[in-house]
Amino acid sequence: MGVALLSTHRLIWRDQKNSECCIAIPLSQVVFFEEQAAGIGKSAKIIVHLHPVPANKESGPYQTSKFPYIKLSFREHGQIEFFRRLSEVMAMKQWERMAVSEPGRTNSGLQAGRVRAVGIVGIERKLEEKRKETDKNISEAFEDLSKLIEKAKEMVELSKSIANKIKDKQGDITEDETIRFKSYLLSMGIANPVTRETHGSGTQYHMQLANQLAQILQTPLEEHGGIMSLTEVYCLVNRARGMELLSPEDLVNACKMFEARKLPLRLRIFDSGVMVVELQSYNEEEMITSALDSVSEKGSLTAEEFAKLVGISVLLAKERLLMAEKIGRLCRDDSVEGLRFYPNLFLTQN
Repeated sequence: MGVALLSTHRLIWRDQKNSECCIAIPLSQVVFFEEQAAGIGKSAKIIVHLHPVPANKESGPYQTSKFPYIKLSFREHGQIEFFRRLSEVMAMKQWERMAVSEPGRTNSGLQAGRVRAVGIVGIERKLEEKRKETDKNISEAFEDLSKLIEKAKEMVELSKSIANKIKDKQGDITEDETIRFKSYLLSMGIANPVTRETHGSGTQYHMQLANQLAQILQTPLEEHGGIMSLTEVYCLVNRARGMELLSPEDLVNACKMFEARKLPLRLRIFDSGVMVVELQSYNEEEMITSALDSVSEKGSLTAEEFAKLVGISVLLAKERLLMAEKIGRLCRDDSVEGLRFYPNLFLTQN
């Protein structure tokens, strides 16, 4: 009498009275297996048919046997569950996977490897290998980040060098070459961004930052019709500053100093609370007239349609339409379909 144990690689029988008495059969030696139903006075059995004894078989309780099979007799039931589990294990053939992954080992080495691969030791080995792989990936990631930071510093130094050359040789460099150099600087970002480390903090920092913002925003504002939302300005400036990012609070405080510093820009806050940066030369009457002409031409427009038509953001398009409405040039239809603006016919028709 004993207990039958099943692993992914072996079929084990252990004596119930003497636990040190144990017989193990590799599942790789199994040819096929079958059930034998219980009869009168006979218990149900599972018959496991085996391959012939190999020449290099290790010593065991019996060296030879006239029977090419073993019988497992189940006196207290359980044969159905055991047969199902045995079928599943034999279908997976885990021992073949190990043989493929370690082709250089001998049969005895494979058998020893199977014993070591299962249980707590095998799990610990897998966890250790996974930990080493994770450490390796983290180290490579930090190496790449360090290289990126070094390259960024090199690019900043290069842009500073070009900027200094332009200043030193202002008379020797033609206007076309200057424009070309400045386009290179713009593609690389701001050469020498104003930071708290270089210009202190408080009012002095915001004054210097306002001067720099006026320099880098002049051209983009002209290209955008003289006005940009503060959100667009924030994205543009931080993209140019690279790693020296600017906080929203510092940007607002610097923009508030445009007029005090007599710079060609100003910060404007609409009635809706929307904040924009615009050129001092920005002509509001021209923009209102342009909005009125577009609405009159199309018959009616929403803010989204007007933005697409003139190529500006929806936020600024809506503000232009609201300004035209405020002075009575447009009127609105606010319905479930949204806000739509129409020409004010009371001014144009009798």
